[in-house]
Amino acid sequence: MSVNVNRSVSDQFYRYKMPRLIAKVEGKGNGIKTVIVNMVDVAKALNRPPTYPTKFFGCELGAQTQFDTKNDRYIVNGSHEANKLQDMLDGFIRKFVLCTECDNPETELHVNPKKQTIGTSCKACGNRGMLDTRHKLCTFILKNPPESNDSGSASAKKEKEKKNRKKDKENGSGSGEAGNQKNFDAPEAVDGDDDDEDWAEETTEEAQRRRMEEISDHAKNLTLSEDLEKPLEERVNLFYNFVKQKKESGTIDAADKEILAEAERLDVKAMGPLILSELLFNENIRDQIKKYKRHFLRFCHNNKKAQKYLLGGFECVVKLHQVQLLPRVPIILKDLYDADLLEEDVIFAWAEKVSKKYVSKELAKEIHAKAAPFVKWLKEAEEESEGSEEEEEEDDENVEVTERLR
Repeated sequence: MSVNVNRSVSDQFYRYKMPRLIAKVEGKGNGIKTVIVNMVDVAKALNRPPTYPTKFFGCELGAQTQFDTKNDRYIVNGSHEANKLQDMLDGFIRKFVLCTECDNPETELHVNPKKQTIGTSCKACGNRGMLDTRHKLCTFILKNPPESNDSGSASAKKEKEKKNRKKDKENGSGSGEAGNQKNFDAPEAVDGDDDDEDWAEETTEEAQRRRMEEISDHAKNLTLSEDLEKPLEERVNLFYNFVKQKKESGTIDAADKEILAEAERLDVKAMGPLILSELLFNENIRDQIKKYKRHFLRFCHNNKKAQKYLLGGFECVVKLHQVQLLPRVPIILKDLYDADLLEEDVIFAWAEKVSKKYVSKELAKEIHAKAAPFVKWLKEAEEESEGSEEEEEEDDENVEVTERLR
């Protein structure tokens, strides 16, 4: 059964179709794995190598993948349902197949390993763009660029051989004219008098400086790609050192965008507030919340996981400055709440469970006890707000009923 490549399009006459994924679970225990039976056919419909969506599944699921190209076996470790993988494939299609301009899947990838970039071009509308290379799959694509537009298919190779034979025939291979060089016009771009000038390497200081910059940029890009493959602890340390350097150099105040970009590059965005708390907060935390509000908002806005890490960082700061900060726990929490860095439900969830993840159990209990008045006030304020909303709704209903009676 086929489905629309872009499944958000419900038109049954939509021209871009692909087979529905077929998954087969094999093995037991630690050796259990999911074989995607028709990955070659699916990838062909998307004009991508079958290794790309398979690797994408591995990145999203945190599972290892295996490719047996000779036998067309594409495997994701673990047991995964076909419907779940199909939904995940939609994410791959959105990020790596659909044109950003016309939403058609007629795109090709143009990989430049030297510059560490992945470009896209759309045959349907002519749009050209660049992929965001922060996704882990991009590292794999840069190391394994597509062989051809048809993902190295046999038909594409045959077509290429046919074209080569045709060119040989046109050039008169084996004919008497081949030896007569006067019959061939020199390409316009080549001028015999300027050969030395065109091909000689510039030796000026400016040219040398430019070449050194290109080399250093290339080395930098390679390092950026390698960083994503490092363990989480190493990536967190890299982010910590990056923020620390900004603080020590005195550029931290205006570096909020750079700090967020670095966290996203290293895939540690959720943990960002924990690191920022350690480096930017001390016993003067109330003033520092105001000063660095923008830095924390970039991580915590609509990100509950980041807010949980911020609460962990808050506990660590209280531990370091216990005498000064423990009595002020409720007012500090209110400052964080007023600054829109913490949402009510995140605070309520934190208050319900005492954890020893960041501080000792005893200190965690003390912090929660000090926070209790604020949490109580927050719950009462929320209940009052909900009550007033209900009253307003009732008033509106009464008005409507009165108007109908009139």
